[in-house]
Amino acid sequence: MTKPLTEGPPTQEPLKLGIAGLGTVGAGLLRLLETHGQVLSARLGRAIEVTAVCARDKTKDRGVCLDGMSWYDDAAKLALAEEIDVFVELIGGEEGAARSSVEAALKAGKHVVTANKALLAHHGNELALLAEENNVALNFEAAVAGGIPIIKTMREGLAGNGVARVYGIMNGTCNFILTKMQNESRDFAEVLSEAQAMGYAEADPSFDVGGIDTAHKLALLTTLAFGTEVAFDDIHIEGIEAISSADIEAADELGYRIKLLGVAMATDEGIEQRVHPTMVPKESPIAQVSGVTNCVAVDGDFSGDLLLVGPGAGAGATASAVMSDIADIARGLVFAPFNLPSSHIKPYTRARLNAHQGAYYIRLSVFDKPGAMAAIATHLGEQGVSLESIVQRRPRAALPGIDARGEPGAPTSLILITHETTEQSIRAALEAIGKDDKLAAPPQMIRIEKL
Repeated sequence: MTKPLTEGPPTQEPLKLGIAGLGTVGAGLLRLLETHGQVLSARLGRAIEVTAVCARDKTKDRGVCLDGMSWYDDAAKLALAEEIDVFVELIGGEEGAARSSVEAALKAGKHVVTANKALLAHHGNELALLAEENNVALNFEAAVAGGIPIIKTMREGLAGNGVARVYGIMNGTCNFILTKMQNESRDFAEVLSEAQAMGYAEADPSFDVGGIDTAHKLALLTTLAFGTEVAFDDIHIEGIEAISSADIEAADELGYRIKLLGVAMATDEGIEQRVHPTMVPKESPIAQVSGVTNCVAVDGDFSGDLLLVGPGAGAGATASAVMSDIADIARGLVFAPFNLPSSHIKPYTRARLNAHQGAYYIRLSVFDKPGAMAAIATHLGEQGVSLESIVQRRPRAALPGIDARGEPGAPTSLILITHETTEQSIRAALEAIGKDDKLAAPPQMIRIEKL
């Protein structure tokens, strides 16, 4: 048996890094290099050295040794430093220091490695062109799904494939909340508070639970999959704030789990990009992905359907992804950032969401009065929406100001599963139903995804 290469003299000059941002990921990268620096040197044929760093507070104890590294207070100055070959941007944010320093590094002919999905989702087209003009790398493995090597998989492993669809669970906070709601029969607000207490959710959780974080990542995967310009502003985005324990319970009884998915797929009209809560069959692999774990699936025409599962965040997983990008640069590998030269990237054509076809879950809180059910059926029929199943539940607990004894007039929960139809038809039917004053609350609609 051949022994793995674990040590040996480097054959090239060291690759010198400048790290901007010494938070969770930056400190994790330094620990990784402390742990595996020798084996990396042997594997890559050259040493990896951190020669300079930048952060807001020089006095903060980060649990890592910064001896021998130059300190910069300004990330843009670090980006221009002669003592670095690679600028590692771990600041975060779509504007400000992150954007200005990355632009400065690329213009100065420095390779860039970043974990910043927001920056790339909003400015990826311009930054990719800038990298190509200066013949340097712009690598971002850590920007999507943490430790899952999805960028390399799509850019290299699936280079010989056409992609029909890419989708996945790309936000650990949302998956943690939905898993807790499922397993413990708890409400969204209660589980969100627990996620905040455990550090899984921010004090302002809207970026995560509102679907924005997932959309940033989906925008990058869409470009890699379909060779189109990054088009974050064209993504339909819904979060999980409106998901109730009643929806979780109903999904379970009907054979589904609810997940926040990002989905991009090619259609005859263009590319469909959407982020929203989705019902997936219990027996599907993606339904088994629980807690803070992420997953990304790619439907390739020659490879078949692939599913990659792993940690979507955390110091170790994200630092591992950053290191994989640095390793490519150390080996002399420079790829077009989005898999194709900018001259071959196509303009993005958005498919109308109203044309989307699929099955839907609908939950209506209906005043139990004569004619209510008939009116609902009429509106659905007028839009050509047919039903696969109907479940009616009497109220189990009092709603504010409502008699919960199930007496005539009290609202009852009506759960509908439709056959495949269009988004336009569903929305038109629900709008008409809502105008009839027969609902005690706005209708809930969740898409059902074929996997």
